[in-house]
Amino acid sequence: MGVERTMEYISEFLKMRRKKKKIPMQTVALRVARIDCEGCERKIKQILSGVKGVKSVVVDAKQQKVTVMGYIEPKKVLEAAKSTRKKVELWPYVPYTMVANPYISQAYDKKAPPNMVRKVPDTASVNETTVDDSYTIMFSDENPNSCSIM
Repeated sequence: MGVERTMEYISEFLKMRRKKKKIPMQTVALRVARIDCEGCERKIKQILSGVKGVKSVVVDAKQQKVTVMGYIEPKKVLEAAKSTRKKVELWPYVPYTMVANPYISQAYDKKAPPNMVRKVPDTASVNETTVDDSYTIMFSDENPNSCSIM
C-alpha cells in the first residue's frame, strides 16, 4: 500500500505543476516623461530589457512613448520603469476615432500626439459643458421675462 500512495502523491504533484498559469504575449505601452537624449533611451531600454519575459523594447523619444513586448505583466513593467526616476504612466492616448466624444474637456489634450486623444470612460457625455443652464433658460422663448432683444 505504501508504493501506491507514493505513486499517487507523485502524479498529483506533477498535475499541480502543469496547471501553472502561463502569461500570454502582451504589448505594454508607457508614457515616459523627459526622454531627452540617447543616454536616457539607452537607460530605459537596459532597465526594461532586464524584466523577466521581455522580448523587445522600442523607445520613441519624439512621442515620449516606450513599447514593451513579451510574456510580461503590465504592473511589473510599470514598476521597473519607475526605477528610472522619471514620471511614468501607462499610455493614456488612443486614436480619436475610438472615443465617442473626442472633443469634450476630459479627452482633449494639447500634449497628445497628432490624431490622438486621452482615453476617457464612456460615462462622459456631450452635456458636460461650461455653459450654465441658467443662461440658456434666461434667453429661452418660453420665458416671458426673457431679453426683449430676442
